[in-house]
Amino acid sequence: MPRLRALALLLATGLTLTVLAGCGGGPEPAATVRDGDDDGLHGAVLVDQYVVPDLSLTDTAGKPFNLVTDTDKPLTLVFFGYTNCPDLCPLTMANVASAMARLTDEQRSEVDVVVITTDPARDDPATLRAWLDRFNPDFIGLTGPLSEITKIADDMGVYIQKGKKLPSGGYEVDHGTPLVAVDAHDRSPVVWTQGFSPADLADDVSAMLAHPDEFGQAKG
Repeated sequence: MPRLRALALLLATGLTLTVLAGCGGGPEPAATVRDGDDDGLHGAVLVDQYVVPDLSLTDTAGKPFNLVTDTDKPLTLVFFGYTNCPDLCPLTMANVASAMARLTDEQRSEVDVVVITTDPARDDPATLRAWLDRFNPDFIGLTGPLSEITKIADDMGVYIQKGKKLPSGGYEVDHGTPLVAVDAHDRSPVVWTQGFSPADLADDVSAMLAHPDEFGQAKG
């Protein structure tokens, strides 16, 4: 059984899913996962779905971008991270890029990948764009005021906090590392926790695109 499914099963018996933060550590707000093992996904299917807040940030072209009004595809994958992250952020992005490469052209056209920086003080649009291009030039990068980013992250169950200073003079950013699926109704039916494989993510995305009514709400 894949590790993520085992985790979801372990926590589905009346408990809550608490995702540990990466790049420094720390707890995430709890999210209740669906009981049972018959949903056919490797990720955790949420009972109480997050609702994406109607707030605008700035994309890497310097234009406003709103997660509610500017995401019109059947599925959007959202990750919070930063370019100076030493480990989990680049690993997650590499896994997402590999998963996207496994999809058909038609499937890829129905999915957006959005990365919201947790370190806007250092991640200006140009810096974020250059970093994302290492993984996939189609990935959308967003930055903006930390207060707005934190509000969006809180509403989507992701923890953000400035971490310890480094000997180099820089600093880490403690943040959660789930990859959050957002459907056409701006709700999050599924999350993937740290360590998901590209194959499992590609399988899940394919299933969600093929059967949107089975995971959250069908596109209207």
